[in-house]
This record gives sequence, structure tokens and C-alpha cells, in this order.
Amino acid sequence: MPSLAATFAAIDIGSNSCRLKIARVVAHRLRTLHEDREVTRLGTSVFDTGLVSPDAMATTLKALKRFQRAVQLHGVDQIRVVATSAMRDARNAQAFLTWAKAETGWTIEIISGLEEGRLIHHGVMTNEPGTHGKVLLVDVGGGSCEITLSEHRRIRETVSLPLGAVRLTQEFIPTDPPSEEGLARMKQFIARELRRAHRRIQPGNVPLVIATSGTAAALAEAHTTLVKPEVPAKRGQAAVRSGSRVAPKTIPASLGITTQQQVRRLAMKLRKMDMGQRAGVSGIGPKRAEIIVAGAFVYAELLESFGLAGFRYSDLGLRDGILAQMLAEQDDKASVHLQFEQERWESVLGTAKRYGVNLRQAEPVKHHAEQLFRDLAALHGLPAEYENWLAAAAMLNETGKFLNHQGHHRHTQYIISSSEIYGYTAQQRTIISAIARYLGKTRPQPGDRAMRNIPAQEHLNVQKSVVLLRLALALNQDRASDVLRVAARVYPKRVLLELEPGRTGAELELWSLRKEADYFREVFGRELFVTLA
Repeated sequence: MPSLAATFAAIDIGSNSCRLKIARVVAHRLRTLHEDREVTRLGTSVFDTGLVSPDAMATTLKALKRFQRAVQLHGVDQIRVVATSAMRDARNAQAFLTWAKAETGWTIEIISGLEEGRLIHHGVMTNEPGTHGKVLLVDVGGGSCEITLSEHRRIRETVSLPLGAVRLTQEFIPTDPPSEEGLARMKQFIARELRRAHRRIQPGNVPLVIATSGTAAALAEAHTTLVKPEVPAKRGQAAVRSGSRVAPKTIPASLGITTQQQVRRLAMKLRKMDMGQRAGVSGIGPKRAEIIVAGAFVYAELLESFGLAGFRYSDLGLRDGILAQMLAEQDDKASVHLQFEQERWESVLGTAKRYGVNLRQAEPVKHHAEQLFRDLAALHGLPAEYENWLAAAAMLNETGKFLNHQGHHRHTQYIISSSEIYGYTAQQRTIISAIARYLGKTRPQPGDRAMRNIPAQEHLNVQKSVVLLRLALALNQDRASDVLRVAARVYPKRVLLELEPGRTGAELELWSLRKEADYFREVFGRELFVTLA
């Protein structure tokens, strides 16, 4: 648990800009200390050539070094740096990550589009008022667009589409002003991607749409100067269907809503302007002017396609979700802690079900793994977060059988490390997958594929966790019997496990546990004795 003055930092390396937010924990809540943003256009060359250009790398690194000075100035205790769409697509992403690591010491994590959507949702729901009911979140970034349907602050569905403003500008409308042909092709592409989203997300009569990111902020401010105020609809006026699109009733601007009609008219006006004219519009400015047309059309097409009345802009986003997750992971008294724990455990269970795991058989293994973690804490000395990772490995250790029973431990490792399991970073999933990997005859080795991407300082922790999970599995050999009770006692030179036999005895479990004694001694340096109570 962090101290009362613990300070966190979150950095979002996007396709259009880099953002920094630093916050301090005060009374189990986050208080913002510092924010910074720099437009770096990291994705411009990626969406054209598939490579991050040296200039874009240098510009982004310059911004990161400025952020680093702020991080040092505020005495940050923990930092998380994530990269999104451009880095997901770039063939030379590793070169940039290596360069940034050498210059700043930071390990940059490339997150998936679905994880990006989850973190945005976490940031908005933690801090934005009026989000208790049904909400649709839309984030149009530089490289991708995340759409998330939320109900009672829980994700129902989320999709990530390649509808970022930088990506679309680069591919379809690089000229100034945009050509009619390019605009037509871009609208067709947007419509195609939105049809994909309709298969996953059906918001229905959603009362609130929240839009995040710079494009939404620019549109929300620009419409006040470019679009005339609308006349509010009469009470009870129903939506009118026009062709295949739905035209909802008009909403007064006083409610802080940028309406569907305003966004469409704004997009049509911006398309006719050149760069200089767009830069002079309130809320847009010279850098946003390059990509605002594409962003405006994404919002216009999306609102009309889903039949949404409009959106309310929120300045919260990915970095707020990162900060909220760091707080939830480390402070069990924070209000976001329980929600975070429940959300990520539901994701573990969802993954287990997807791959045919029998939850009734997996639950006792998880229970014994958690008990052994607590009872043997003085022996293993593992960090607290390993209890959750061990439990996740216990629930998922048989997912590999979905592909093939033979060699299923290898398949399990691949499935866990490659799956979208909300609430776990890529490195955490890698650690969980390694714990679940070594439950057969093999033992963890530094050069193994499962261990290769795990920091060297974590290798011993993984080994200890593997031993605990092997013991938990050994306690559950006889699937027909009731769950055995076990008592663990730690002595200076030995560890004693006392089993209370079930209705069908405990002979098979006793034999299985004794088979683990050699590996137990190798890892922990103590003898393992197993007896019946």
C-alpha cells in the first residue's frame, strides 16, 4: 500500500501527441499535481510506410525527456508509460522502445486497442459525474477509435477501430483543402468500420455519450463559433428516421452537449477551409487544423450511424485510467480498488470459460494456492501482487487443453500471454503464463521462451510461485473426492503439510505432494514433509 503522499505518473504516447499526468494520493484519492502535452505526430509516417521516422522518434523522445524532468521534480514514486496505435502498427517499434529506454530508463508498454478502451473507461468512470447508468464512450485518437458501451460503470462491450484522425488524414485527405474524391473514399471507409462496430455494440436508446481526446475537445469548442445555436425540440418530440440513419431530437447547447447536427454542419464547414482558416477557428489551432477534418467526419458519421443525439466532452482519458489502476492496485482502501479487483477477476473467469475450463474443478486449486501463499508467506517472501497472479494462473492452467491435451502446458502459456485479460499489463500476463507453464516435467530456465520477456529479478519469484501452484494441484488429484483441508507449518529447516482426509481418503494427494519434495527443497532450501492429520 502506498504512503499517504505517494505520487504516480502516467504517460500516454499516442499517434498524434504525448501526454503526461502526475497525481498524488491524498486520503485514498488522486489529486492532480501536473499535466503536460506535446503534439509529436508519431503515427504520421507509420500510417504511410509502416515505420516510425527518425524525426518522429526524436521529437517524441524530446517530449519524453521534458516529461522526465517533471517526474523527477515531483518526486514520483511509480510511473507507467504506455504507447498506443502507432506503436502497435510500427514495424520498427522495438527500435524506438530501446532508444527511449536508453535515454530515460523507462520501459514503454505497447497496449492493445481493447486495453486502451478499458483504461479510458476506467479513467472516465472513476472521475466523471453522471455515469451510473448506460453510457457510450467514444475516443477518437490519432491512430484508432475506441467505442465502449458501459452500464452501471461496468464494460458491456468495447471495440477498437482504425479510425484515428492522423491515420485517416494521411491515407485519404493529405491535400489542403481535402479533395472531394478523398473525402468520399474516407467516408466509405468510416462507414465500413462502423458496420463492424454495430455487430459488437448496439447502444440502443443510450442517454449519455461521452467523448474524450483532443478531437472531441476541439469540436466541442469550435461549434460555438462556426455553428448557429439550435432551437430546442418540444417536449416529447420523437426522433425522425431519415433513410438508414436516425435523426434524434435536438438537445439544447446549454446542457453541454455537442449535438449530432452541430457536428455534421461543423464537418461540412471545415472541409471547405484551408489549413490557415481552420487554424483560426476557436478550439482548433494550427496543429489540430491538420487533422480536424478527418476527426470531425468520424464523429459525424458515428453519431448518425448509431442514432446518437450528440456527445458531452470530458477531459479525462487514458492517462486517468492508468493512474486510477495504479491507485487501485496499491491501495485497498481506495474506492476504485474493489471495482478494479472485481473487473479483472471477471476477465480471468471469462477467459477460463472461453477455453473450456471446468470452473468447479479449478476453484479448489485456486483456493489452495491462495491458502499456501498466505500460510507460507514467511518462507516465500513474495510481493503481495503475486497472490492474485498465482490465483489467475490456478484458474487458467488448463486453458491449453482447448488446443491439445498433449503438451497443453505450452499451449496454456501461449494462450494466457496472448489473451486480452483486462487489468493485467503485458508483463503481468507473461508472469502469470510462466507460472502456469511449468506444471509438468519441465522447470523454469532463464533462456526459455516463457521466461525470456520476464525481468531477471522476477525469475526466482516465478519459480516460487510455480512450486506453490504445483502443491495446490497435488492437493486436488482426486477429482471425485471432496476438497481436502490442509494446514501448513513453517519450521527453521522444514515445512510440514498436514492433510485432513476427505470421504475417499487422501492417498493420491499424499503421494503427489511427496513427489514435489525435491523441487521444493531446490527452490526453498527446506525439507517438505507431508502427513495425515
